[in-house]
Amino acid sequence: MNITKENVDALNAIVKVDIVADDYKDKVTEVLNDYRKKADVPGFRKGHVPMGMVKKQYGKSVMIDEVNKLLQESLNKFLVEEKLDILGNPLPVVQDDFSWDAEKFSFEFELGLAPEFDVDIKGKNKITDYNIVATEELIEKEVENIQTRYGKLISQEEAEEHSNVTGTFVNEEKGIEKKSTFLVNDLKGKKNEKKVIGAKVGDVIELDTKKLFEEDNKLQQALGVSLEEAKDLDIKVTLTVEEINKTELADLDQDLFTKLFADGSVTTVTELKEKIKEDAEKQFQQQADQQLLNAVTEHLVENTKFDLPSGFLQKWLQTAGEKELTQEEAVEEYNKSEKGLRYQLIEGKIMKDNDVKLEYAELLEYTKGFIKGQMAQFGNMNPEEEELNNIAGRVLSNQEEAQRLQNQLISQKLLDFYKGNMKFKTKEVSYEKFIKEVYNK
Repeated sequence: MNITKENVDALNAIVKVDIVADDYKDKVTEVLNDYRKKADVPGFRKGHVPMGMVKKQYGKSVMIDEVNKLLQESLNKFLVEEKLDILGNPLPVVQDDFSWDAEKFSFEFELGLAPEFDVDIKGKNKITDYNIVATEELIEKEVENIQTRYGKLISQEEAEEHSNVTGTFVNEEKGIEKKSTFLVNDLKGKKNEKKVIGAKVGDVIELDTKKLFEEDNKLQQALGVSLEEAKDLDIKVTLTVEEINKTELADLDQDLFTKLFADGSVTTVTELKEKIKEDAEKQFQQQADQQLLNAVTEHLVENTKFDLPSGFLQKWLQTAGEKELTQEEAVEEYNKSEKGLRYQLIEGKIMKDNDVKLEYAELLEYTKGFIKGQMAQFGNMNPEEEELNNIAGRVLSNQEEAQRLQNQLISQKLLDFYKGNMKFKTKEVSYEKFIKEVYNK
């Protein structure tokens, strides 16, 4: 057997595998002898069927199977030994004159080679690393939300600006008849507020749905329609008031603090606000980190130039999935996945050049931490180490879940690497400003 590689260009190559009878005949004879021992043919004792009959019936199919096995094993071994960094899988070249009756077989495979390139992480860039802070306004709002959640409802005779009104919205033409509860100050505009403020149980109020609430999703919930319908809904509805109440805010006292923090870590309003600030900024940091990782990814893909064997990859995509794609579909799929492939190559290059590794022990500890967090939500604050190990083992035995956790940990390692090796513009912002700058550009 002989295997050779010929480079077409820097990104494409052809591997040729020549196989002769001496490469596979011993294995074919071994398989046929095994068939002969097990064959149960009328007129012959088991194990005494003539070899000529066995060869006639099974010889060619066994030979084809053994050649294909030898071909796959040899090709894989060649790729490893030659340290060829390929994209996709080798594609067999169709030979119109190929015949299994030949004495010698020649197979050719197209290879798409990974490009060689350098990644510049030290150069100048305009990436912003956001430091999101919890403003006093946000903290005060969260304190009020807590007081509302733990407050008590008080029945009212008539609606006020901060009342909860329960009633049934009706429009016969649209088939709307929905009992809902809403806050009066969620209504949009003084005109609508004026119609509801002062209303009593039993009153019937006519309202226009256009611009009835500040947000479309509140109209959706109130009327029981889809969000799409709510966006452009412009009809009249009647509201029959059935209940009016308001929430009396809970006192900021020790009783409330104990309900919120049974461990006694919060005993004053100042400590409550500090805890709200700490928890909020911890969540904000996760969002800021994700945004930074996205920004670095965009920057590296945009500024790391290299060619790809696009023709090969498009051809490979035609047969890579469960369903065979047309040439047009493969081109479309390639265009959608090219950016992801580029970053995958960049990521691999950075990890290799900078010795960024992921050990199984790290993945196991990361998984255990993830499990601990979930268990804490259900009140189990101190699970046994053996229990954690058993659960983590089961989680990581699921290939899909293990891959998801591995990707998360790799992203975290790369983010730490970027933070330690790239220069960013740091910017302190409120959460509202962060959302506006990043998502509402």
